Amino acid sequence: MGATAATGCSRVASGNALDRLRSQGTVRLGIAGEVPYGYVDEQGEFTGEAPELAKVVFQRLGIGRVQPVATDFASLIPGLNSQQFDVVSAGMYINKERCAQVIFSDPEYQMLDSFIVRKGNPKNLRSYEDVVRTGARIATGSGYAQIDHAVAAGYPEKDIVILQDQVAGLNAVESGRVDAFVTTALTTREVVRKSRKAEATAPFAAVVDGKKKIDGGGFAFRPTDTELRDAFNAEIHAMKKSGELFRILRPFGFTQAEMTTLTAEELCR
Repeated sequence: MGATAATGCSRVASGNALDRLRSQGTVRLGIAGEVPYGYVDEQGEFTGEAPELAKVVFQRLGIGRVQPVATDFASLIPGLNSQQFDVVSAGMYINKERCAQVIFSDPEYQMLDSFIVRKGNPKNLRSYEDVVRTGARIATGSGYAQIDHAVAAGYPEKDIVILQDQVAGLNAVESGRVDAFVTTALTTREVVRKSRKAEATAPFAAVVDGKKKIDGGGFAFRPTDTELRDAFNAEIHAMKKSGELFRILRPFGFTQAEMTTLTAEELCR
């Protein structure tokens, strides 16, 4: 996309997404209702690391309001590309398949996987290999990267139970319908916090193509919106350097171990 003129009318007419959003004063943020990334709290308010981080970054980019729009995880990228949202952030891992459909900011965090299991972890599930070995019944969410992680370990995709979200996953484990619900380590430890029947396993790295995989999550943008993505990236890099990024993410359960120097380019390979 070419350079933009200096005047306000010309800037909006150029089609540059950043200029358009500045003119509108609102950015629509696609989220998937997953704790702690983006969800509705007990007071009925949108919160989570993604909305709170987005508020700070977009304010600095001259866009005063972030409007979260909740949908199911599998609909996020199609919704972004059909312009239902302007940007997506929902605990979405950056991977090669998704990079063919959208462009990502550099990740604000890195993450391992974890299981929600019954108290005491009766099947001793600590990896996907354990799930395959024991024939345990597992569930995850629609479109989650953990589907590919399980399949890479040899678990039949047709046998994976797909549930609406992590709360449904917790309920399925507590009721004995499945032996484990798998998602990001941060989500599992937050979801089981008040459960008397379930616990989260220690974080582990999935093994894909013979290599341990550490994933990173970032904001997704339409492929044409490179200026918006680049401006967002500049703010994220500055916040990493100052420590402000961790201060925003820490209230949602993130630790220093989840801060990262990974880049979207690395994760897209």
